[in-house]
Amino acid sequence: MKHKNIESAISFSELQWDTEFFGVSCAKAILHKPVTRLEWKGLLEEFRNYQFISIQNLNSEPANALLIGKDTTAFLADVNIQFIKKIDAPPIMPESIRIYQAMERNEQIFNMADFPFSKFTEDPELAKRGGAEVYRQWLINSFEKQDKFYAVAEGENGKIEGYLLHSYSDRACTIELIAVLSNKAKGGIGTNLVEAIEHSAYQRGCCEIRVGTQVRNVGAINFYHKVGYKQVGCHQVYHLWNL
Repeated sequence: MKHKNIESAISFSELQWDTEFFGVSCAKAILHKPVTRLEWKGLLEEFRNYQFISIQNLNSEPANALLIGKDTTAFLADVNIQFIKKIDAPPIMPESIRIYQAMERNEQIFNMADFPFSKFTEDPELAKRGGAEVYRQWLINSFEKQDKFYAVAEGENGKIEGYLLHSYSDRACTIELIAVLSNKAKGGIGTNLVEAIEHSAYQRGCCEIRVGTQVRNVGAINFYHKVGYKQVGCHQVYHLWNL
């Protein structure tokens, strides 16, 4: 991945995986704070070199949103809600959950990859380029990887009823994907999965758990509030196409 910091307010990087998967040149710009006119002009020049750019406006900064709307054809594709929970005591490890590192490919997990809220399917251009397969590919890329962990809820006869994919960095644990069988959604499996990784993360010396979800995913937002997570960010994600 090519990465450059045009100025302190902006991070810009090429997206190699996305370029190969979607078949168009892809890049990502992150606006960390209000950008100056000079910074914005330089970023607009960078945009010309790519067919697709994801622009993340941290904290939904109004001044940046105004520039995006005024000077580009980008549209608001997502609003990402970020949550954090501090771990200051070891939760009890639920007996029904097992945690696997570098888990072998599991078809039960793979077949549960049905995530209705996705910028990869809600953007028509990404959808027609295989956006519906992104999360399945995410799972494929996580199997047998030493830096990927699965918390797994197993029911009768070894049937998997839910899972939580997570990873670690800088004394923090990040929830990447979580799924529970639809007919088990009210059975407390999601709470058990979260408690399991909180226990595991604490044992590894982590001090917090991080997770993000879409603003339209009200069920997920309510769930994270219920299990003690606090909202710490609300970031706009714009998609810009140069086709």
